[in-house]
Amino acid sequence: MTSAALAPLEPRVKSLALALGFDAAGVASPEPGDDTRFFETWVERGYAGTMAWLTRRSDQRVDPDRVLAGVRSVVAVALFHPVADVAELDPPPGRARVARYAGGEDYHDVMIDRLHALAAGMEALAGRALRTRPYVDTGPVLERVFAARAGLGWIGKNTCLIDRALGSRMMLGVVLTDLELAADGPEPDHCGTCRACLDACPTDAFAEPYVLDATRCISYTTIELREKIPEDLREGQGHWLFGCDVCQDVCPWNRRRAPGDLADPLGLRERLEPDPRFVQADLAWILELDQEAYLEATRGTALRRVRFRGLVRNALVAAGNSGDADLKPYVEAWATSEDSELAEHAIWALARL
Repeated sequence: MTSAALAPLEPRVKSLALALGFDAAGVASPEPGDDTRFFETWVERGYAGTMAWLTRRSDQRVDPDRVLAGVRSVVAVALFHPVADVAELDPPPGRARVARYAGGEDYHDVMIDRLHALAAGMEALAGRALRTRPYVDTGPVLERVFAARAGLGWIGKNTCLIDRALGSRMMLGVVLTDLELAADGPEPDHCGTCRACLDACPTDAFAEPYVLDATRCISYTTIELREKIPEDLREGQGHWLFGCDVCQDVCPWNRRRAPGDLADPLGLRERLEPDPRFVQADLAWILELDQEAYLEATRGTALRRVRFRGLVRNALVAAGNSGDADLKPYVEAWATSEDSELAEHAIWALARL
């Protein structure tokens, strides 16, 4: 037997993940714990809002063995996405921001093939068939919890996973497996007394440190909510068209080394670079889109999640907050829409303008 065959599997699995283009990898134990059970408490407090897809399989989110019977390990990976330039943080009137992870190729598509390759490579390393389940933010798995257990960072007061060197601007994926691997240790909490994220949130979405009330979060109201955006939250939405980066923009841990400093030999981060049209997006252009033009503009991006109607709704709120009177004709065109909810948002925006 060769020395390579005797080498521990864990470092080879993590090295394979890095070779496939991920920036970090670690191993977590799959057992339920206080960190997974908190999900049930969070839902009970009403913080999931209308996201029924979260609650339908809550037992699986708490216990991965209900997702993959006989699971022994969770391999967690992270891919850091490009960050916004300082000039993008405060767009001029008539322009809107899109969360930086969302304007390029859909991160699900960028990562999932690599995770399947990682699962196949793990079989080769183990020398036997394995039962695996790869997920990128689409399955009933608490990726962030297992990434924290695997030492990829700690869960900060803004509820994002934070890496000491590179901050929180990362996308997460996991591979559940019946392969027994030694788990890594968690990273200690380094938030200290800082409250930058809590104080900066435009809609007061943090019920307390480390607890997000999603129903008040701009990322929820602009992406997941299919109904009217509550009027008391519209002003706080500011210039956001899709998602929100405020609690990450102000985080001191995101002011250290930038993800752009990382090597990108396989071009994964390049695929996440936003389409220029979604860097300080032109609200007049958005408000003139029809369904067909929307589908063409958002092809292959995570912006498809919000659908055409949702993007128009969000643009109307951003227009109302813009102070740009030049947008009035574009907003007025929606004030007489047959869609009563879009018309209501347009009328609100016109009153603001």
